[in-house]
Amino acid sequence: MARRRRKKEELDPLQAFILLLMIGAGWGAYSLTKSIVAAGIAAGVIFAGYAFIIFSINQKQIERLKRSGIAEIDKMEGRQFEKYLGHLFKAHGYAAEVTQAAGDYGADLIISKAGKKIVVQAKRYSKNVGLKAVQEVHTALNHYGATEAWVVTNSDYTEQAYTLAKSNGVRLIMRQQLIELMLAINPEQKAPSSKQITQQPELENEVAVSNENMEPEDLDCPQCGYLLVKRNGKRGEFYGCSNFPKCRHTMEIIKKLSGSLVENQSR
Repeated sequence: MARRRRKKEELDPLQAFILLLMIGAGWGAYSLTKSIVAAGIAAGVIFAGYAFIIFSINQKQIERLKRSGIAEIDKMEGRQFEKYLGHLFKAHGYAAEVTQAAGDYGADLIISKAGKKIVVQAKRYSKNVGLKAVQEVHTALNHYGATEAWVVTNSDYTEQAYTLAKSNGVRLIMRQQLIELMLAINPEQKAPSSKQITQQPELENEVAVSNENMEPEDLDCPQCGYLLVKRNGKRGEFYGCSNFPKCRHTMEIIKKLSGSLVENQSR
C-alpha cells in the first residue's frame, strides 16, 4: 500500500518541468530585482500559463465528446443502443439488421458488406465488459454462418475479455473507437435521440449497398486491424484509422470516371 501511495504522489515529467520553470523564473526575477514579490509574480505567470494550456486541452476534449453524442449513448437502454448501432453501421455503408430481443443466439446485430457477414454484440455498460460477451458472440459466429464477430461497447473491456478475444479472433470496439465512428458520420452533429432511432434498420442487398456508397471492400486497417472511417481533411475525404492517434494510417480515396472507387495508401 505504501508503494502505491508513493507512486500516486509522484509528479509526472510535465509537472516536474513546470515546477522547475516556476522555480527558475522566481529565482531569476529575485536575482534581478531582489524582490520576493517580483519572484512570486514571475513564478505565478508560469503557473498561470500552464493552467491555461491544461484548461484549453480539457475544454477541447469535452467539446469533442459533446459533438460525438456519447453522452446520449450512455443514457440509452440496451435495446436502444442496439438500434442506434444499426443506424450507425448503416451510415458507414453496411447492411444492418437488429436481431430479436430474445433468443438472438449471442448476436444483437447482423451487419454485412462486400461479402462479409459480421455478428455484433452490443454492450451499453457503465463498467468494463467481461469475457462472457466474447464467448457469446463467438458462439453466434458459427450459428449465423458469419465471417467475423465483434463486440461494441460504450465502455471498455476487462483484461480477460481482451485475452479471450485475441485467441478467438473476436474484434473488440471500445469507447474511443465508437466515438471515432460517430464523429466520422457527422463531426458537428450529436448522436440521434432515442426517438430518432425507434425504426429498426432492415437488411439490404450487400452488393447494392457497397456500390451505392462506394465504400472500400475492406475497412480493416492493415497496420493495426481497427476500423477505417471516412474523414475530411485539407485534401478532401480520406479514410483514417479509428485507433488514431495510436495508429496514423490513412488511405486516399480516388474516384474513377466510371464512378467506382479505388483506394491507394497515402502519405
